[in-house]
Amino acid sequence: MKGHELLTTRKAIENRRSIRKYKADTIPDETIMALLESARLAPSGCNAQPWRFKIVKDYATKKQLQAIAYDQSFLTEAPVVLVICADVQGYLDGRTSGVQDLGKIGVFNSNICEILNKKTKSKSQMSIENLSLSVAFNVAIAIEHIVLRALDFGLGTCWMRLMDEKAVRKIFGWNENIYPVALLPIGYPGESPAPRKRMPLSDLLIV
Repeated sequence: MKGHELLTTRKAIENRRSIRKYKADTIPDETIMALLESARLAPSGCNAQPWRFKIVKDYATKKQLQAIAYDQSFLTEAPVVLVICADVQGYLDGRTSGVQDLGKIGVFNSNICEILNKKTKSKSQMSIENLSLSVAFNVAIAIEHIVLRALDFGLGTCWMRLMDEKAVRKIFGWNENIYPVALLPIGYPGESPAPRKRMPLSDLLIV
């Protein structure tokens, strides 16, 4: 990207920071679309693609989001906030069609297709709260695609899960099938945090 050297995946992972101070510079719309395109290409169970995105730029709405995110003020400082959601019904519909499509091209045999379809029907009987959490695992992958791709444009982000999901739905008039997974402020960093302490890999291996 102009003014920024494209990073390798490894470098992007190493350089990523949670940014909580942002410059006021606006982000071009084409850049925002490029970030969402990276999310669109993320993998999901049975290719259900349940992620949905709300782009928020206006101060008034960001202020409302700040209020229901326990007054984390950098939300209003970022030029763009993505409200990233799981479409619960879309997940069930997409999972069903995804199984069929993957069966047609030979990825799954008929036995696996039958098992997956039964699991989808079983999931549809879960409470909306439990199903929403299950779908959110898929959406998390798409969010991380955005977080890493943002570094190609010199942008910073910060995963935010500390929020009142019901209040988010109320702000936008969404029904319970739309489950807010995360708020993602995006902007040009106004800080350069040092790396956080990480556990050594040897401590993470289960023996």
